[in-house]
Amino acid sequence: MHTLLGIDLGTTGVKAALFSADDGHVLSSAFVDYPLVHPQPGWAEQDPDEWWSSLVAAFREMMSKSSIAPNEIAGLSLDST
Repeated sequence: MHTLLGIDLGTTGVKAALFSADDGHVLSSAFVDYPLVHPQPGWAEQDPDEWWSSLVAAFREMMSKSSIAPNEIAGLSLDST
């Protein structure tokens, strides 16, 4: 089975999901949050290292909950806000 990987780097966390390339069915997903710091009113800061470590954690969790091998991932879609 070929699968598609979707990654959403959002404001409060990252979500990774595997989908069936045949019918779009969600096969596995995981969400890991990261901090959003407000050092002053009207400011918002994040550490890009947190994005990366959260992405790795979400990917590992998603893969551990599925029976999909990495070489079965046929495509990737990534977005961020």
